[in-house]
This record gives sequence, structure tokens and C-alpha cells, in this order.
Amino acid sequence: MSTRRKFLKTAALTGAGLTIGAPAIGKNILGANRRVNVAMFGVNGRGGALTKTFAKATDSWIHGIGDVDSRAVEKTQKAVYDLKGHRPTGNQDFRRFLDDRDVDAVVIATPDHWHAPMAIMALEAGKDVYLEKPCSHNPQEGEWLVAKQKKTGKLVQMGNQTRSSVTLNKIVKEIKEGLIGEAYAGKAWYANTRGGIGSPKKTYRPEWLNWELWQGPAPRKDYHEGYVHYNWHWYWDYGTGEILNNGTHEIDMCRWALGVDYPTRVTSSGGRFHFNDGWEAFDTQNVGYEFADKKTINWEGRSCNGMPFWNRGRGSLIHGTEGTVLMDRQGYWVYDLKGKEIRKEMEAAKSVSMDVRGGGGLDDLHIRNFISAINSGEALNSPIDDANTSVTICHLGNIAQRTTGSLDLDPKTGKPLNNPAALELWGREYEKGWTPKV
Repeated sequence: MSTRRKFLKTAALTGAGLTIGAPAIGKNILGANRRVNVAMFGVNGRGGALTKTFAKATDSWIHGIGDVDSRAVEKTQKAVYDLKGHRPTGNQDFRRFLDDRDVDAVVIATPDHWHAPMAIMALEAGKDVYLEKPCSHNPQEGEWLVAKQKKTGKLVQMGNQTRSSVTLNKIVKEIKEGLIGEAYAGKAWYANTRGGIGSPKKTYRPEWLNWELWQGPAPRKDYHEGYVHYNWHWYWDYGTGEILNNGTHEIDMCRWALGVDYPTRVTSSGGRFHFNDGWEAFDTQNVGYEFADKKTINWEGRSCNGMPFWNRGRGSLIHGTEGTVLMDRQGYWVYDLKGKEIRKEMEAAKSVSMDVRGGGGLDDLHIRNFISAINSGEALNSPIDDANTSVTICHLGNIAQRTTGSLDLDPKTGKPLNNPAALELWGREYEKGWTPKV
């Protein structure tokens, strides 16, 4: 059967009310469950939402709350008490929970510069890890984290929750089976209307903040309030810009659907155009990735201009020789070559799309999968060795933009070729005594 005929037949069957089976997501194996004691690290914003989801999840128990902001610890302890009737232990120093034998797993939702170092420490302590995206601050950390996971054999799931979407698992399978012919190009985007952030100003450190531990592995700087608790995203010492803050999700969806790993070439253009302030990353960025098997991915990020693309602030398009698929957190839409909608399917579990805190049905499914993996050996939907490839690809977009604008790459490792300036950004400088140990 030709791929064109397969495309039309699939569309007709679905329109008649028949559905194609989707992979089982987050399915528990009966008889193997036990309570997983969890410690939460970093509970402002995204971490607070994750705490509530873990607290409500079956077979999960919030044992501890760790955050350098004592106010956040107290707030989240109360939130868990209100939900479950127990008050978890709280501490500004997350390391106390790594020493605690009652902790089975840790959830990391700190600033990016802490993600891989903290996860590596947790693995060394024998804990399973649920790690928010991106899984690293730089590609070297991603390599170290993957190596540490393999060495310890513990589980690491990255928090790109779209990998647990029932509808997206279904449509990605169909794309790979020829639904839209030969899938060859992905388009990923994110658009928002963020304001300016002002310029760094030295000020007194608030009494509720452990600034030394907040910096952790990063080189020491004076405190200024602009870093805490969100705008660290736009400073290279701590954050990774919009392409990793949000683009990780959409670029990962494209890579997943196209079945590609590291590219052979990456190009990037953009800059900080909207405001003259302390923001070091890019508020506008276009990144192109070329892969060896004649496939491409394009990322468009606009942090300060929220003009939507296809009537949505974020999403991914997959183009094929016989049609196109539009994917986002709400579901998918299938189109023919002329843009006529053939069919669509919406995710049963509603999820938050643009809210920084996240939450919703996809988080529920992703966390359920993580707990089931611990309890019954269910395969992770986003294991760190695969997730790290998507994150490294995003890092390469930033590295290209910060250096020569284009990079030739080794498709086996993703490392830049014949470009010393780019290789300098493969890793980072650490505060003395804080270099991760693999």
C-alpha cells in the first residue's frame, strides 16, 4: 500500500469512529506498588506545582521540602498539610535529605545551574530522580549526568511531560508508520510578552535566603534581587535562555516525531532586541538544525512578542511528503498537503499551556509513570539518556548564537567541529569545590 493510500485510509477509519491503539502511559502493574518517599528540591513556581501533583499521586508521599528560601519551605509544608494532613520535614539545605535513608526519590525544580550537579549528587546518594527540564546548564553536564545514571543504575526522568501524552504517543507512532508519507521537517515555536527586567543592582541579601547555597556550583557574585526567583533564566551563569526554558518541549517533540538524534549543522540568528537591560540571553531567536538523513528542525523563540503562530503561543508542526501534523499539549491535528484538516484528537487530560508553573493532566501522567517505574519496572517515558539529546540540541542553538552563528557538528556526539570558541561553551567554570564528580 502506498503511503498516500495509507494516509487517506487512516483518516477515513478514524473519521468513522475507529481509533488506532496508543501506547499504555503510566499503567501500574498490580501487586508491585509501595509508597515512594519523595523529597522536593526547589519549590518556588514550578516546584510548588510539582509538589502538589506528587502529593496527590498514588503511592507517593512527600517526605521533605528543601529550598534556599525559608518562606518557600514553610509555604509548601502548609500546602502539603492542607492536601494530605501531614507536614513534611523542611530544610534550606537539600543535602540533609540526601543523607536521609527514608528518602527514595528526589524531585529537582531549582534554577538550571543546579539541575545536573544536584541530580548527580542524588544519584551518588542512591536516590531516583525526577529532574525538571533542562537536565543541564551546559552539554558537558548532560554527558556527566548520563554517565552517572548508567554507573549507578538509578532512574532519572526528565520533566518534559509531553512524552507522557496519550495522544502524542499515538500520533508520533502513526507518523513513523507513514501517516504523512516521509516526515522530513519540524517547526517548533514559543511566543510570550515578557517585560524588561532592569539592570543588576547590588543590594542586601534578605534574611530568608541562603545566597551561598543558591549559587552553589556557579562562580560567586554579589546578590541582587533580579536573580531571585525567576529572572535568573536570562543570565548565563544560572539560566539557559528561552530555547531551553520552553523550547526544550517543542524541539523535543519534533526530534521525537522525526526520529533524529544529533544534527550535522546548526545555525542561529537573533539577539536582545526589546529592552536595554540586564537580560543576557536572547529575546528573539531563530535556530535551524540540519540532520544527516535530509531532515530539518527550525525553532522560533520570541520572549517579548506574543504574536501567536497557528493561533497558539507554543507548538510543533511536522511536515511530510503527504501531509502535516500539528502537535501541542492539547492534542494533535492532521492536514493534507493543501492544509485541509483531515482529523484531530484532543488529550483527555487537560494541561496548562503557557503558565510558568505548569501543572495539569500531563504532569499527572508523567509523574505516575515515574512512580510506576520505581515500583514495577515500567519503562520511563523520558529517560535521561534520550532526554539529554534534546537538551544538548537546544544548548547548541545558544552556542551557535553566542559564537560564530553556525556550527558544524559531530553527529555521534553533538560536539562542534573545528571551533575552539564553541567548545569553550561546551562546559563551564565552577566555584571551587563544586565541580560535579562522576
